[in-house]
Amino acid sequence: MEFYTDAHREIQRTTRKIIERDINPYVDEWEKAEIFPAHELFKTLGNAGLLGICKPEKFGGMGLDYGYNVAFVETLGEINCGGVPMAIGVQTDMATPILATHGSDELRQEFLAPAIAGDKVACIGVSEPHAGSDVAAIKTYARSDGDDYVINGQKMWITNAIQADFMTALVNTGDGSKYQNKSLVIIPMDTKGVVRAKKLDKMGMRSSDTALIHFEDVRIPKRNLIGQENMGFVYQMQQFQEERLWCAVSALRALELTLDETIEYTRERKVFGKSILDNQVVHYRIAEMKTEIEMFRALLEKTVQRYLKGEDATEQVSMLKLKAGRLSREIMDACLQYYGGMGFMNEMLISRRYRDQRLGSIGGGADEVMLGIICKTMGIAPSRK
Repeated sequence: MEFYTDAHREIQRTTRKIIERDINPYVDEWEKAEIFPAHELFKTLGNAGLLGICKPEKFGGMGLDYGYNVAFVETLGEINCGGVPMAIGVQTDMATPILATHGSDELRQEFLAPAIAGDKVACIGVSEPHAGSDVAAIKTYARSDGDDYVINGQKMWITNAIQADFMTALVNTGDGSKYQNKSLVIIPMDTKGVVRAKKLDKMGMRSSDTALIHFEDVRIPKRNLIGQENMGFVYQMQQFQEERLWCAVSALRALELTLDETIEYTRERKVFGKSILDNQVVHYRIAEMKTEIEMFRALLEKTVQRYLKGEDATEQVSMLKLKAGRLSREIMDACLQYYGGMGFMNEMLISRRYRDQRLGSIGGGADEVMLGIICKTMGIAPSRK
């Protein structure tokens, strides 16, 4: 990014060292196991200060602006899988932003500080079996009982769920409008009634543990409420901005590396007496994809700058999230084609990238949701009832 200083690049150097030493050598093993040692890796990242780059210093963060987090997240794209970066992103940009900005000091000391240090693993509980894209349709209910909430329901497709120490969960706390009856609460995962019901078998992101969670009369103190009661939908929409920015930033290096790897492979692979790359249809297509990546980077930088200035970047973030998913699908598919039969083998990195990146158009807000938001900001969508 053009705005990177030596300080931004130092964060990238630190991150890259950890990736090269503690992550990439083990990715194949973690992919086969369908889980990675989150507590161990997060502690390494926490010791390096990388889990709280723009979180308050009072709770162990660096207190830097979001641009430094962008430098960190961009470098995570150099990990040779999608599951581990996604799990890290849940910890830094999906389960903790609203806790950092709206949580009480007591709550932040108990949960945010150890998350920043890497001593606790976080997960985010929004989606449910019948409420993925339609966040307002969640059914999990937190009934008031004196100084406690008693929670019943379930959460689906929860990243880090098998290893998580706590969940930032969106729950219904009232019976009014579905946009004004929700709250965000912290649920310790060792609380009685929290059931890690099923570890899910996924097409991609294999090294990231994902689960279905049941809540059966789970009792938590009301002090675990983040911010104000019944403001949870608003808070979650705010939190989605960082999550969707994370999705866009994290896709960038994977796209660039995939193109570089494909150029190298097609240059060496010979068919009909010449390299695949020497075919005009191939090197022209690669030139087109390079152009698309550079345009994506330009929009990303513009959007980050708006976000850093405190301007409303909802439209641009939604465009980025949409483009990240679609561009990843396009480039991974096109590049895999040039690998021929080898591209279809699980041993090839391009095969893993193809599977992992497919989630980009679904998770964190599906393409269709992003299009709806963009249409709304343009004033061409029907009003919500």
